[in-house]
Amino acid sequence: MESVDLSRFRGKKNVVLYFYPRDGTPSCTRLATDFSDHEEDFARRHCIIIGVSPDDCLCHAEFRDAHGVSIRLLADPEGEVSQKYGVCLRQQGNGQSRSIIVPSTFVIDKKGRVRHALYNVNARGHVFEVLELVRALD
Repeated sequence: MESVDLSRFRGKKNVVLYFYPRDGTPSCTRLATDFSDHEEDFARRHCIIIGVSPDDCLCHAEFRDAHGVSIRLLADPEGEVSQKYGVCLRQQGNGQSRSIIVPSTFVIDKKGRVRHALYNVNARGHVFEVLELVRALD
């Protein structure tokens, strides 16, 4: 229920910023729980993990409670942040247009530079891949 500005981590922390379509789907749940399970490993590398989806804060709270998720989850219901990172796509079908979020992860160093951008990620093993990228930042 608070705004987060990544600039507050500049000079202090690396950031793993990942985008996912919706709380509660199997792959999104796996990503969130895997990142939570390895949160300490990332913290040892001076790294914080932030998940972003279009779901609202109440949905995030229910998701967190139901699955033991400990990482930060941010709400982006209007898709503003998702659009800035290029992970929000318009999909046409049945005469309608809707936005979809491409599961994506960004590794941002302490200087605030995006060092790695991974699009259309597969949840299986993704956390270990990202942890290796964070280790390489040191």
